[in-house]
Amino acid sequence: MALNPKKNEMPTQKPEVRAHNFNEVALGYTVELAHKEAARCLDCRHRPCVTGCPVNVNIPDFITKIKEEDYEGAYAVITETSSLPAVCGRVCPQETQCESKCTMGIKFEPVAIGRLERFVADMHNSHDGAKAEPPAPNGHRVAIVGSGPSGLTCAGDLAKKGYAVTVFEALHTAGGVLVYGIPEFRLPKSIVAKEVETLKALGVDIETNVVIGKTLTIDELFEMGFEAVFVGSGAGLPNFMNIPGESLKGVYSANEFLTRSNLMKAYLEDPVTPIMKGGSVAVVGGGNVAMDAARTALRLGAEHVYIVYRRSMDELPARREEVEHAIEEGVDFRLLNNPVEILGYNDPEDPRDPKNGFVTGMRCIRMELGEPDAKGRRRPVPIEGSEFEIPVDTVIIAIGTSPNPLIKNTTAGLEVNSHGGIIVNEAGLTSRENVYAGGDAVTGAATVISAMGAGKLAAKSIDEALMGK
Repeated sequence: MALNPKKNEMPTQKPEVRAHNFNEVALGYTVELAHKEAARCLDCRHRPCVTGCPVNVNIPDFITKIKEEDYEGAYAVITETSSLPAVCGRVCPQETQCESKCTMGIKFEPVAIGRLERFVADMHNSHDGAKAEPPAPNGHRVAIVGSGPSGLTCAGDLAKKGYAVTVFEALHTAGGVLVYGIPEFRLPKSIVAKEVETLKALGVDIETNVVIGKTLTIDELFEMGFEAVFVGSGAGLPNFMNIPGESLKGVYSANEFLTRSNLMKAYLEDPVTPIMKGGSVAVVGGGNVAMDAARTALRLGAEHVYIVYRRSMDELPARREEVEHAIEEGVDFRLLNNPVEILGYNDPEDPRDPKNGFVTGMRCIRMELGEPDAKGRRRPVPIEGSEFEIPVDTVIIAIGTSPNPLIKNTTAGLEVNSHGGIIVNEAGLTSRENVYAGGDAVTGAATVISAMGAGKLAAKSIDEALMGK
């Protein structure tokens, strides 16, 4: 039978329906679709897709198990190297990683590896598959700072080797960026909770509402008997443009906006935390976080949502699928435009600084693309005299985040780079003995799977150090 040159389409909610609810957009493969897609895998000898995966999932083997209708076997293959299969199947940029190496992709569309991984994880979860059990303890204790993807991965890999692992999370719910940053319609929180419960079943202890650097310091963790510490605290410090008007009411960082919606449930009728519920919204930025913020604003009742980005569609860093979904849902892309000022008016009944009034609009300038910058992208150049205004009630700044300086400022001898990222060697070891780090705390904002890869590397290094290998 001839191979299908194209991926089997992922069923989704219709755009006009999903733009008004927080249910998951992608509905997942049926058994029939999964088998059709698995049949496209060539099971080639060199297996280049595995090298494209930051955690080296044995992709051809788990796809073979799907072909054999052994879904628990497929799940077992994936979880040999990945602690978060249901998460990765949903949010990893497979198109630039494993799928970019797929042999089928040389002439045709690559195998939909991410969709198949999600299918396997969802089958396991829906059938309440075999529970993980803690291995025999090896007598060593490790502390993990942060319960995001790098921390959870490091914790899971160490727990499987018998370590007593405690994860310290600053917020009231475990999951890090998976729960506060990624919206429900892309990653249901029940999925994250299920993955966390799997780690707990392995023996991982998770302590929430503990801010390392405030509640406890890293030095105090060692005094408590932990022999190694992994810092996976992420990059939760939002960047701003430093333009006039950023202190106006109605200006959010994307980090705050998404946290209010995702973790604090500001979308409820009577929320405990306020958030915009209508009007026009401008989201500044072109990455996945900008798409998440724009699509969340739509679901919260915004009448019009703009993406304002200083480069063209070809340079948008967001995943193509997320961009397409945003366009289908009605987000208005204002490309080759850059904000220069956020406009507002002062509330006469508010005695505070008159600069802290309410947003009424945003002044932008049109851009054109010039010579490539250091990253190879054409540099945006302002067009003189091209300024114009967009009337908006809310502005969301989504131009990136940096590592929070709290741990650096409370840990003597911990070296960081000029961007605040913790400096590590090739083993993930910092300048402090037995202190390791990885994920966004090192690199700045990056992908879930790259953070997982860093957590995996650190777990291996910690094991080698503490076991004297």
